[in-house]
Amino acid sequence: MPANLTLSSLKTAVKSGEIDTVIVAMTDMQGRLMGKRFHAAHFLDSHDETHCCNYLLATDLEMATVQGYEATSWAAGYGDYVMKPDLTTLRRLPWAPGTALCMVDMLDHHTHEPVPHSPRAMLRRQIARAEALGLTPMMATELEFFLFAQGYKDLFDAGYRDLTPTARFNVDYAITGTFADEPVMRALRNGLYGAGIMVENTKGEAEAGQHEVNVRYSDAMDTADMHVLVKAATKEIAQAHGQSATFMAKYDHRRAGSSSHVHQSLWRDGKNAFFDAKAEHGMSDLMRSFVAGQLAHAPAITYFLAPYVNSYKRFVTGMFAPTKAVWSIDNRTAGFRVCGEDTKAVRIECRIGGADLNPYLACAALLAAGLDGIEKKMKLGAPVTGDIYKAGAVQEIPKTLGAAAEAMVGSKMLKDAFGKAVIDHYARAALWEIEEQNRVVTDWEVARGFERA
Repeated sequence: MPANLTLSSLKTAVKSGEIDTVIVAMTDMQGRLMGKRFHAAHFLDSHDETHCCNYLLATDLEMATVQGYEATSWAAGYGDYVMKPDLTTLRRLPWAPGTALCMVDMLDHHTHEPVPHSPRAMLRRQIARAEALGLTPMMATELEFFLFAQGYKDLFDAGYRDLTPTARFNVDYAITGTFADEPVMRALRNGLYGAGIMVENTKGEAEAGQHEVNVRYSDAMDTADMHVLVKAATKEIAQAHGQSATFMAKYDHRRAGSSSHVHQSLWRDGKNAFFDAKAEHGMSDLMRSFVAGQLAHAPAITYFLAPYVNSYKRFVTGMFAPTKAVWSIDNRTAGFRVCGEDTKAVRIECRIGGADLNPYLACAALLAAGLDGIEKKMKLGAPVTGDIYKAGAVQEIPKTLGAAAEAMVGSKMLKDAFGKAVIDHYARAALWEIEEQNRVVTDWEVARGFERA
C-alpha cells in the first residue's frame, strides 16, 4: 500500500501548519527506527540526502560500539553513511502530532552505492532477484506483543521486575477480555490507518495481556516498512497511555512467547503464481519448489528469524511456537503452514520467527531460500500431519543462537544471495550476543546458587 503523502501534499500541509516535523529514519540491524527529526520547511528545501554515523549498522540492542566488524570500527574512525530519503514512503504519523515520516536507504558516503549489509538493501536485492524471474513477492507479517500496566520508565527503574500484564488471564479472541485495552488498541488501529497502513484488525492473543495486529498483504518492501512502523506506533501509543509494550520473543518462561508469522506468495501479472486449481491443495509447481527451498535452508535462515539468545526460549512444545522445520496443511504445530489451500489465496506461512525479528532481514532470507528452491527446481516431499511436536526423525529448528549462527555461516546459499561479507557481518552480531550472555550473571543463577551452591 503506497504511503499517503507526496512532496506536493506535504508542502500544502506544512504551509497550513498541519505538519511541522519530518522524521527521516533508517532501520538498524535490530529493525528499529534510527534517524533525525527535521523541521518540515527545511526538509522541503533540502530532502536529497542527509548523513549518519556508520556505527548504526554495527551496534547491539544497547547501542554498544561492538568491535570485530569489517565494515566499521574505532580503527576506521566511524565515518558517515548517506541517508537517502525514499520519497515513496512519505506518510503522516497521526499518533505523533504535526509529524510525518520518510524512510531512507543507506548509501556508502564515497561511492553512493547501497550499503550491502543494510537491511533494506538486503531485501531489495532479493526482490530484484524475484523480479528478474517475472515475479513479485507479496507478504504480510502478524505481530504479537504484550501490554503492561506500567510505563517504560517505571519498569526500567524497577529493573523490569513485577511486570503487570493488562489482563489477568488468556484473552485469545476474547472481546470482553480485551475491552479494558481498547483505549490503546483503538488508538493503534486508527493511528496506523491514518498513516496509510492498512491495518485489518487487532485481537487478543493466547496469553494474559497479549495482543496481535494484522496488516493487509502487500509487496515485500512495503510489508517490512509497515512492520517497523507498527512496532514504533505500538510503543509510542502505549507510552502515551502510561503503559508499555514488549516485542520480546519470550518475556517470561512461564508465559507463551510472541511471534511474527510471515505469510508469503509470489505473483505474476497481478495473479497469485502459487495457485494452480488443478494441482493438489491448489499448490503450483512454483509454490512447491519455493517451499522446498525454504525447508532445505531452514536451519541456515533461522538466525534472521530468531536473532537473539532470548529468541530460542520461545520454541517450546505446546505453546504454538514450532520446534520442527517441516511443512503442513493448516497445522499450527509446524514451522511452515500452507494457508488457503485450494483457493486463489494459497500461501505459505513461516511460523518460526519471533516478534523480535527484523522484518527486512527475515523477508530477505525467506525469499533467498525460496528463490533458490525455484532456481534449482527443488522437489517438495509430503506434508507432515498430526501433532508435529511429537514427530520423530524430522528436521528440527536450531535450539540455540549458536547453532543457528553456525548454520548461517556454513550456508553457501546465503553467501551467494547476500555476499560473504554480509553474512560475516551478521555472524559477528550473533557471536557478540552470545559473548554478552556468557559474561552476564543472571537473576536465575543468583536465585539458584546463592545459598545452595
